[in-house]
Amino acid sequence: MLKRLIDFCLGNPWLTLGVTVIAVTLAVTTARRLPVDVFPELKVPRVVVQTEAGGLTAEEVEQFITVPVESAMNGLPGVKAVRSSSGGGLSFVWVDFDWDTDLYRARQIVAERLSTVRSALPEGLEPEITPIVSVTGEIMLLALTSADGTVSPLELRQLAEYELRTRLMAIPGIGQVVVIGGRLPEFQVNVAPERLAAYGVTLNDVIEAAAASHTMAGAGYLANVRGQEIPLRQTARVETVDELQRVRVPTGDGRALRLGQVADVALGGAPRRGSAAYNGHDAVVLSVQKAPGGNTLALTDRIEQVLDAFEASRLPADATLHRDAYRQADFIRLSINNGGRIVRDAAIIVVLVLGLTLLRVRTTLITLLAMPLSVAAGLLCFPALGLGINIMTLGGLAVAVGDVVDNAIIFVELAWRRLDENARLPPDARMAHVAVLRAAGAEVLQSVTFSTLIIVLVFLPLLFLSGLEGQFFRPLGMAYLLAFGASLLVALTVTPVLCLLLFSRPLSG
Repeated sequence: MLKRLIDFCLGNPWLTLGVTVIAVTLAVTTARRLPVDVFPELKVPRVVVQTEAGGLTAEEVEQFITVPVESAMNGLPGVKAVRSSSGGGLSFVWVDFDWDTDLYRARQIVAERLSTVRSALPEGLEPEITPIVSVTGEIMLLALTSADGTVSPLELRQLAEYELRTRLMAIPGIGQVVVIGGRLPEFQVNVAPERLAAYGVTLNDVIEAAAASHTMAGAGYLANVRGQEIPLRQTARVETVDELQRVRVPTGDGRALRLGQVADVALGGAPRRGSAAYNGHDAVVLSVQKAPGGNTLALTDRIEQVLDAFEASRLPADATLHRDAYRQADFIRLSINNGGRIVRDAAIIVVLVLGLTLLRVRTTLITLLAMPLSVAAGLLCFPALGLGINIMTLGGLAVAVGDVVDNAIIFVELAWRRLDENARLPPDARMAHVAVLRAAGAEVLQSVTFSTLIIVLVFLPLLFLSGLEGQFFRPLGMAYLLAFGASLLVALTVTPVLCLLLFSRPLSG
């Protein structure tokens, strides 16, 4: 079959070159669309359970929340390890599954087990499974500051929480945006005890009135209004301080008492549970995390567009949005540029070695063309195998650069020798160039095929590595094998055609 392939290409040289040009063009287009990152996507089957418990100490969080949740996770099918962390008012439980476990299936298993442990937790606490984010998913840190303090921490947090975060979460590929620092807004009711005594109401009366003022519920329906059912709703959600001040507080004698008469009502900041700073100044920081499989560079460009629109339309003049707190894209570009330089330097060394050893321009040119063609053919297969551009795949291509010319060298040197021998024969005994090249191809076919298979078998175990090692080194092995395997195809198709076109002049006589 491979011999027929050589014969077909030599019989249709321009068709072969046309297909090659199309393939290279597609490879360049494919390379531009591949996801770019520092490392391969680490698909860790990990589920994180987070529980907020305001007011509890670290010891209480561990005793009443972390231990029950952690105990419930032990024994789940496929669980490899369960770890936890308990702090003041906050509990984290990390559940790690076997590497071959589907992440969504793992989340479903954990959610089902959580439903059985909720009754053992303190009342009002609801453990949550955190959103899916990439292991290396923090792609950007943003900071909102007000240098002169004109914009309060409360206003900065409102901008970040309800304006900027909402816009960022709408970008496809963003997994989570965590806001840190500032102060969350809340209605504050500061009760004056002397007023309570004067009006004859208790603190519980005020608490119940304030709680009832911020509820919403259905109120049934009107059964038959012109042949239709009309739903009724009762809405008692206050939206302003003035509305909350006018909330009625029940009294024993039926007097109309308003909340503002027994308490000072204001919009203020909730107590802080953390703080953030940028360059020594109070700030609100947003941690932008991508979802698994996201293209960091493309996401960063989309984030920049959203930030430009936010600054133009919503950011106050006295507030500043800092984009340079942390940008993973800068690190990725630097790493990829370094990897690209390694591939370039390896190619230059191969060019120099081939030029000094072959000492013929035409043979050197044909052999060198095998490098970009083999790499391009390998890149065409990257999307089908879920590969992207990262340090490991670039490393595999860099290793392959020195090997992809081997098959081409074998064919070119044999073709040159056979054509030279043919040129030394009497004119009536000489064979056509195509026939000589076909014979040369048949002569080297078995040797180049088996030598390629031997090297492929040496690298094949990399594809079967499991765990974290497999996540890192499998892309390297796949990139190498794709480029090196493509070199055999190039040596049996494009290289004979180039020999036919460039070795057309007599080599002797």
